[in-house]
Amino acid sequence: MKTKNLPLNLILLCLTSSVHAEVKLHPLFADHAILQRSVSVPVWGSASPGEKVTITFAGQTASTTASSDGKWRVDLKPLTVSETSQDLTATGANTVTIHDILVGDVFLAGGQSNMGSSLSSGSAALALPTATDTALRFYSVTKLVAAEPLSTPKGQWDVSSPEAAKNFSAVAYFCAQEIRRTQKVPVAIINASWGGTPIKTWMSLESLKPEPAIAATLAEWDAAIAKHNSAKDHPELQAAYLMDAKDWETNVQPAFKAALKAHNTEMDALRAAGKPTLPGPKPSRPEPEAPDPIAMPSASKRPSVPTISYNGMIAPLQPYALRGILWYQGEADGSHGMEYRIWLPRLIEGWRNAFGQGDLPFLLVQLPGNGKDLTPVAAQGMPWTREAQLLAMKLPKTGMAVTLDIGDVNEVHPDNKRFVGERLGIAARGVVYGEKIVYSGPIYTGCKKEGEKITVDFQSIGSGLMSGQAPWVAASGQPLPKDKLVGFYIAGEDKKWVEAEAKIEGGSVVVSSPQVPNPQAVRYGWANTPQVNLYNHEGLPASPFRTDDWPK
Repeated sequence: MKTKNLPLNLILLCLTSSVHAEVKLHPLFADHAILQRSVSVPVWGSASPGEKVTITFAGQTASTTASSDGKWRVDLKPLTVSETSQDLTATGANTVTIHDILVGDVFLAGGQSNMGSSLSSGSAALALPTATDTALRFYSVTKLVAAEPLSTPKGQWDVSSPEAAKNFSAVAYFCAQEIRRTQKVPVAIINASWGGTPIKTWMSLESLKPEPAIAATLAEWDAAIAKHNSAKDHPELQAAYLMDAKDWETNVQPAFKAALKAHNTEMDALRAAGKPTLPGPKPSRPEPEAPDPIAMPSASKRPSVPTISYNGMIAPLQPYALRGILWYQGEADGSHGMEYRIWLPRLIEGWRNAFGQGDLPFLLVQLPGNGKDLTPVAAQGMPWTREAQLLAMKLPKTGMAVTLDIGDVNEVHPDNKRFVGERLGIAARGVVYGEKIVYSGPIYTGCKKEGEKITVDFQSIGSGLMSGQAPWVAASGQPLPKDKLVGFYIAGEDKKWVEAEAKIEGGSVVVSSPQVPNPQAVRYGWANTPQVNLYNHEGLPASPFRTDDWPK
């Protein structure tokens, strides 16, 4: 530092500032935060290397010394539930105090747009006038991607009120309400979601590497990081791309969208008439390709590269103490069901390892119905992704909210968020809190062939099986019959599916068809938007299933 000709007091100020950095808390530790009860609670931040830092909260005092890189962390002993507002203080060379801190249960919510969909959208907005609850709080993580795991997130804590709740995740809000109603503790939701994102963007790089390594996804990452590193040396390419992208969005995209909409309307009419369809239109010129697939050029460009959403939005939250994870994602992976079988368990285990809390409860929403079906039993698409979600329930401390009955054939964002959130909350009551309740709909466990019939067995039948009625019917749908089961299909050795007669017998369903005298397999709800009505008497729907292992 050059000090010649500087006043003495300015010299001293410069020397002091070069030696001492302010004690800072990680951004998650801010006014209105909720800390996790009943577990050791990490509190961390930054300070000058070697500086002593003391944390004071709820009658506890814990001290540590900042490491050579200025990082520090203390672990508070397990805290007791408290709805009483308290202060947390970090003291070093300076003092930082955050206010209005409660102790309760903290959940991390992640996924796509159906998790991000706000409480101000659709019928969910009916809950806004009564959304005043000082013990319900949200931290909304700002959308951000990164090539390397970040250490600090962008976002803020909000206390539930009609004004603040407008921006809350509707699904997470209704789930939190169910938990608040039954557990009587403060609840916090940290919402890290981004519409249109495939699951691979939310996976850590470490979760892709263990044997057997997910080779194709790793190769995709390697190619993207190579382009990213090259683009950093050529900023002129990024500038040129931004100009081309803006021109494309202004002069090409509107006409292309209009032509595509007209084409889809025409094709729907042809399908309804049983006529063959035609290929869709193409834009007058291709959309320009970004030279850097990782550093997103605009908010409209959704992440698609493996790990980058994790790096920007999940890694910065670690190791904040949690009670569980809520996950609603999969629409972007509707055609990758077999790969999803590998990705989802890796994501669950990767997040658990990263937060260091053992088998942290993981609750997911099985995808609702969406999309037209050319045949009543699909040969590809959403059913395989739903099956992958069901298979992930073999991992310990997992739960699933089945929502097959409350989707919308024409809308990927169905107006049913209250039902989704409440079912997720019911799953939390069973998996997270250990309540002795029926928290799942019927789940297929096995079958046996008996002559011309196949008997299908279930667990989670509660007080019995029944033909039920969806609690919500989209404008495009019709109420289903209550006097018989629908959604069951049966096939023989020719693998041709026909609609079956299905009857409840105790805790089983007996399936048959006069067209299939030698049945080999049964499928239920095996379509993008199937018509289904098998429930238990607790009102929870059965998960779709198949008894076969045929490739299609």
